[in-house]
Amino acid sequence: MTEQLRVLHRVIMPAERDVDVLKLYVDGNAVFGRRTADVASAAEQVLAEQDQAAPGRGAAYRPATAEDSAEIIGRRSLVIPSGTRISFCSYFNAFPASYWRRWSTVEEVTLRVRARGEATVLVYRSTGKGHVERVKSFHIDSEESVEETLTLPLTPFIDGGWYWFDMIADGRTAVLEQADWCAVTDQTETGTATIGITTFNRPKFCVEQLLALGQAGDVLDVVDEIVVVDQGTDRIEDHPDFPAAAEALGSRLRVIDQANLGGSGGFARAMHEAVQSDRSKYALLLDDDVILEPEGILRTVTFADLAKSQIIVGGHMLDLYNRSVLHVFGEQIARYRWWMTPVAHTHMSHDLAAHPLRETPWLHRRADVEYNAWWMCLIPVEVIRKIGLSLPFFIKWDDIEYGLRAKEAGVPTVTLPGAAVWHVPWHSKDVMTDWQAYFTERNRIITALMYSPYDRGGNMLKESLFITIKHALAMQYSTAELMLLAIEDALKGPEDLHTSIVTKMGELQRIRAEFTDARAKPDLDAFPPVRRRKPPRKGRDIVPPRNRRDMIRTALLGAARQLRPVDSFQLTYPQTVVPHVDQTWWLLTKLDSALVSSADGTKAAWYQRDRHEFWSLIRRATALHAQLAKDWASLSRRYKAALPSLTSPEEWQETFTKARPE
Repeated sequence: MTEQLRVLHRVIMPAERDVDVLKLYVDGNAVFGRRTADVASAAEQVLAEQDQAAPGRGAAYRPATAEDSAEIIGRRSLVIPSGTRISFCSYFNAFPASYWRRWSTVEEVTLRVRARGEATVLVYRSTGKGHVERVKSFHIDSEESVEETLTLPLTPFIDGGWYWFDMIADGRTAVLEQADWCAVTDQTETGTATIGITTFNRPKFCVEQLLALGQAGDVLDVVDEIVVVDQGTDRIEDHPDFPAAAEALGSRLRVIDQANLGGSGGFARAMHEAVQSDRSKYALLLDDDVILEPEGILRTVTFADLAKSQIIVGGHMLDLYNRSVLHVFGEQIARYRWWMTPVAHTHMSHDLAAHPLRETPWLHRRADVEYNAWWMCLIPVEVIRKIGLSLPFFIKWDDIEYGLRAKEAGVPTVTLPGAAVWHVPWHSKDVMTDWQAYFTERNRIITALMYSPYDRGGNMLKESLFITIKHALAMQYSTAELMLLAIEDALKGPEDLHTSIVTKMGELQRIRAEFTDARAKPDLDAFPPVRRRKPPRKGRDIVPPRNRRDMIRTALLGAARQLRPVDSFQLTYPQTVVPHVDQTWWLLTKLDSALVSSADGTKAAWYQRDRHEFWSLIRRATALHAQLAKDWASLSRRYKAALPSLTSPEEWQETFTKARPE
């Protein structure tokens, strides 16, 4: 087969004029300029203005001033005034060389730059330790567009590291028209993808994402179809902007109405459709509440095309509300705890505007993950045929389980830098205390039963018991009740998973409605005024435990407090207001009632101590965890044996049929 130069990673500018994301693309002074369809005309206008102080081809070098900025004039173009330096050592534009070195067939990469004017291009690399080395440089001096290439090895990137380039207009103003990182390969056929979006009552978010995809230009060349699985009652097709999105995407867009089967049911349907249509090489799963950097579609498809073997390629999550913040760089399972955790040597919620790539050594170390969340995840259709669809989990742990299942089948997952979405951060959701607590607990247990290398899941059962007790001490009785229901359902075995995915949400809502801590209202004035029968003893505030011994003492005192009757006065009036940031179990266990706000700040609930409920929960929690420990080995065998059937297209098809909307 004839070898050709294939583009791996295009240098890009922001798709929207959003100054908060600029540092993710360009390191240095840059502003949004005259972006038009006619990039050449915009460049000429900027050149005329910037060079008027130094006219002519032979004009002398002019030092940059503090006001000088590169001007972005297109999706791939910018103008750099004389004396100004711009760097592409940035999240979206540095080339993640170590990932290509580790997982792909590519052995060397070619930087291709098309520019005009006068500029020096300086090429750098980093090591896995974060050390920076200058590699090469070349000079451009031309009134007409010229193309320069530089081929570089991937050999020294076994532990980590990136390539990038800086560009200095060191004479006249320079125009970067476009730049790419490419490779010579005989794998010239580009794979295509079916995008699967699951949505539930977020028509505005989802339609905005479809509109953005409709404007993605040549990115859509690798997209066969966009399948939106609409599981809500507020349908996207009823949104006033949907016709515009449908027109822009044309025959690529297909909407499937389905009763609510949660994220796993929606994504399983999208996987199933990709397999059944047999058009695409990949299924790309996307959340409905994200803003996508469309270039990530091309990058994940290209990376998977050139991988050494079949591979799952995921994108990072950036913070939707603080858009320069990288939520997590890579995830794995802490085996003994059986809980998701950032990959070693990485950090969560890293602000790339305050601490850019060049200045953050740990970002240069390759992060090898075990799974990627399904906010953005590319899965080869052949892998789906091989290992099946999602487990019928509704939500939570479905993406983690799939990554672990794929790993056992010899299919690794890579979270690829430069492919990302902006997503609502976890600290803005009550995922650990609302109805989602049921699915988190049940699905964590089931996943551990199938994949934990430790007897009885290591420390997981003890940790689960402690968490349940803490919720009970904190007057979060609805959460504790749902966690116990989750254990009861896990103990039943795998036979009920498909059946319950259709009915479980209604059951959870009915159960939660019985508890005061789950009855939220949008205004604090909707509750009785805060009053205390007695002031705090000696005016002391509640202080956090200082160490482990203090923590255990607080828990024991909290349990002993449950032997005392509840002050009826505090069941008539809330004792205090507890902001969400302060709602720790050790604080709440010292109160008889409190108004506690939600994570997103839109509502509050009235927590009220109930000693009878507390002791009932503790007795059941102890018995259920003991039963789970006793039955662990037999349950593990049952879930493992049922996995092929549970994830089969045939069994899912029966569930899809039952889930047809009325």
